[in-house]
Amino acid sequence: MKQLSLIIFLLGSLNLAGCASNSYKEPQDPWQGMNRGIYKFNDALDRAILKPVAKGYDKVMPKPIDKGIDNIFSNIGDIVVLFNDILQLKFKQSASDTGRLIINSTLGLAGIFDVASPLGMPKHNEDFGQTLGRWGTPSGPYLVLPFLGPSSLRDGIGILPDGFIDGITLNEIGIDEPREILVYSGIFTVNLRQNLLGVGDLLDHSGADPYIFLRESYLQRRKNLVSDGAYARIEDAIDAVDEDALFGEDE
Repeated sequence: MKQLSLIIFLLGSLNLAGCASNSYKEPQDPWQGMNRGIYKFNDALDRAILKPVAKGYDKVMPKPIDKGIDNIFSNIGDIVVLFNDILQLKFKQSASDTGRLIINSTLGLAGIFDVASPLGMPKHNEDFGQTLGRWGTPSGPYLVLPFLGPSSLRDGIGILPDGFIDGITLNEIGIDEPREILVYSGIFTVNLRQNLLGVGDLLDHSGADPYIFLRESYLQRRKNLVSDGAYARIEDAIDAVDEDALFGEDE
């Protein structure tokens, strides 16, 4: 599942997107014509339906209940995280995530409360796209998916096994009828869009090309996730070297 860390990352990427040229053809985006068409479709759907519903949801939903719903979705998503922990041979992290899942599912009342984080078992973000990247599969061309938004060829393929695990999880907790799955998916989508309202408003007033903003933000975030933060640390080091070269080292 797309977690709330996306908000922080998108905010940090705003300056990059604002400097990008609309006409420049990126090698990582050879399908830009198709991608922009799908982006426009997604954006129109969002503005007409999803964003207004998410704003209404945000207005009427009490904050404690909203937080509990966030935690429930996060707890269910930890099954996929744990599955990919194991595939990536992250055994220490998988032990932490197993403990997190057990504690939040029991003491946290089916995930309503995040009891595990204060106990030193933080939320992690792993999916099959990251697993493929971990084992050397390149990202491939940038890809905008209908309804789902920014992705890549690798991450688009990764949705399938993650979706399969999600389906098994929902079946195990008793969400197995088409109507129940539809209701669950609808609440999840609206809740996720609500959490991203601030980013959308910022993007609308940024003056940046929103397509490039989302593309660059997505691709850099995925590099950072696959490398477990190493990509961001390398970028910070390069920035520091550039600043030293321009302004000299501090005495």
